[in-house]
Amino acid sequence: MILNEFKKTLESNGELKFSLENGIEVPEHFHITEVGTINKSYIDCGGTYRNEQYINFQLWFSSDVEHRLTPKNLIEIIDVAANKMPLSDSEIEVEYQGDTIGKYALAFESGVFVLKSKFTNCLAEDQCGISTPKKKVALASINNNSCLPGSGCC
Repeated sequence: MILNEFKKTLESNGELKFSLENGIEVPEHFHITEVGTINKSYIDCGGTYRNEQYINFQLWFSSDVEHRLTPKNLIEIIDVAANKMPLSDSEIEVEYQGDTIGKYALAFESGVFVLKSKFTNCLAEDQCGISTPKKKVALASINNNSCLPGSGCC
């Protein structure tokens, strides 16, 4: 989800709920402790230079169970950030504490912002010699009489 899409969704939504992809809800007393940009410049394993930019939110909660962030409050926080630094209309990446800090993509499903798992990948498979897995095909069950000489099965 990109930043403008996120803000439009906030504007049309009365509640602000987040959950993990497995359905576990982020406690309602969460804070957005950071709004920022992440610029990632790198060379992939095939030697191609790449540059990516993300809008980063850090989602955090503590013992302050009375805290409730509203969609309006969050829009105001994003606007304050945009007045102090450039925020492009980039993909949003959310940091959230699990066993370690996880980085998630963001989607909106059934009134809830869902933290979607992100995965690593080789970006230069054609240059690394990594073959694409062959498609598995289900074989039809073979009738004992279907493969007799002259039947055309062989």
